[in-house]
Amino acid sequence: MTELALAVFASETGTHLIRPPASARWSAHLRSFDQAAYEQRLARDGFRFVARSSPFFPGLLRAVHDPPPGLFVRGDVDLELLSRPGVAIVGTRACSGYGAAAARALARDVARAGLIVVSGLARGVDAEAHRGALEAGTPTVAVLGCGIDRDYPAAHAELARRVAETGLIVSEYAPGVEPAPWRFPARNRIVAGLAAATVVVEARERSGALITADLALEEGREVFAVPGEITSALSAGTNALLKIGASPLTCADDILSCFGIEPASVVRIDSALLELLPASADELVRRTGRTAADIARELVELELAGAAAVYDGVYRATG
Repeated sequence: MTELALAVFASETGTHLIRPPASARWSAHLRSFDQAAYEQRLARDGFRFVARSSPFFPGLLRAVHDPPPGLFVRGDVDLELLSRPGVAIVGTRACSGYGAAAARALARDVARAGLIVVSGLARGVDAEAHRGALEAGTPTVAVLGCGIDRDYPAAHAELARRVAETGLIVSEYAPGVEPAPWRFPARNRIVAGLAAATVVVEARERSGALITADLALEEGREVFAVPGEITSALSAGTNALLKIGASPLTCADDILSCFGIEPASVVRIDSALLELLPASADELVRRTGRTAADIARELVELELAGAAAVYDGVYRATG
């Protein structure tokens, strides 16, 4: 029995398997499966397969209670990337401007510190996390909930291309497997399994990001949640995580400390907005003529850098 044969069988039958089933269908599949030919097709299409028994399979993922038989891989960089210290940054697809900016800035900061950002290439927080890591000039790992040959969502084809240029895209699903709702919760265990710590930026009460956080907690991994407004539905999930023991996250240094990484030296923030504080976001929009989204992004950057703080809707410089 090979792990590649099992991974292909699980993909073709739509089953979630850790070990071979005792079934006639599996026996027939194993008899007809030509591993050498399948590996040649994978290589021809630019993919690889790393089996669970391989020394290149990430140890953290192997340690979860239901690891996949292996991972299909897109991207040419060394598989060692999958075993480097990583942080999963996840959250809702329909995130706010604040959530998008926070995810991007956090990913950029932890990536600059040498950590690998892991996420799911989905809309919203996931995509911003990958973009933040790419802006830092570091590789990132994207985990798909469909076949390794698919870009899902299709609108992220260019982002997937950029991720695969310097990092890796992985999936437990063989080429040809269509996206399906039940595959994404299964995907989340791999996102959590590849990372020593998970950060939930924004999540509704029933968000899939909470599945990732729950899986990380079950495996004894560190879980952080970005606090949000108590009146916002987008913060209901993250605030609930804080109630059950997730660590509050207000800056990248909170993550770095759990990896034993010293915070970077304080860098002077060069922002024209600081000259206009104290002011509300609406006042800054009116006074600068910039868009509300643009102002919101810069204010989040200033907050995460510790250069500004908000109280009762008014932003003030802290330096």
